[in-house]
Amino acid sequence: MNFHRKPYSYVGRVSLKVQNLERSLVFYRKVLGFKIIDQTEKIASLSADGNTALLTLEQPLNVVPKNGRTTGLYHFALLLPTRADLANFVQHSANIGLRLASSDHLVSEALYFSDPDGNGIEVYADRAHTDWDWSSGEVKMSVDPLDFKDLLSIKRDHPWSGLPSDTVMGHIHLHVSELKKTEEFYTKGLGFEVVSRFDSQALFISTGEYHHHIGLNTWNGIGAPPPSHQSAGLKSFTIILPSEEARNEAAGRLQSIGAIISEDFVTKDPSGNTIILELSA
Repeated sequence: MNFHRKPYSYVGRVSLKVQNLERSLVFYRKVLGFKIIDQTEKIASLSADGNTALLTLEQPLNVVPKNGRTTGLYHFALLLPTRADLANFVQHSANIGLRLASSDHLVSEALYFSDPDGNGIEVYADRAHTDWDWSSGEVKMSVDPLDFKDLLSIKRDHPWSGLPSDTVMGHIHLHVSELKKTEEFYTKGLGFEVVSRFDSQALFISTGEYHHHIGLNTWNGIGAPPPSHQSAGLKSFTIILPSEEARNEAAGRLQSIGAIISEDFVTKDPSGNTIILELSA
């Protein structure tokens, strides 16, 4: 299922700023069944397996609500191990009254909703890699209606009891201010490959022939500004690289295209989204 994880680069953990940590923890535990693996008064790390952090929530001092059409998070996406798990989540959502948007992307089936701060969340299951349609290095994706009747008809051995332990952060999708420099940053700098384009408004990139690890769009407008530092929303996300050598090479490539990267491997894309380069465990 997670063939794209090693030895390729991928998104590991997403860090969000929230207005009320306790409110967010109630949501993420009730709706998704996350486990808290570490918590202080203002920060909590959440996990599916009780060990590996997929999500960090932080309540900054003087935090303000998300406001306006800015760059930042469109959604983060949790990849479930099986289609049966996705069907279980649909039933669970109905039981708790969670309203869902949905889509069949051909490569995957996806559900969409938001947390109390308006941070977008996708929960999805991939179709078999052998069923993906590739042509000239790009994978065919679509935005078709999801067939809930077919999804819910599949055999399930147990009901939803929280995120399965082998859930991973499948991808992240970002609002950016433009695409040309952004594409250069992620491809020439970080080594991702463009695997799909949506007109001139969005592109999707990955490593290891995955359908996408990162989505990038200008749907909040060309030239959209970054959010304020105090705004709820995306704080940062990690990209996991397979080795120290790969991380050093990525840092060198970023510097060669004029991007700034710190000694502890923190950088920002051209739209101000903060990225931390980490090593696989």
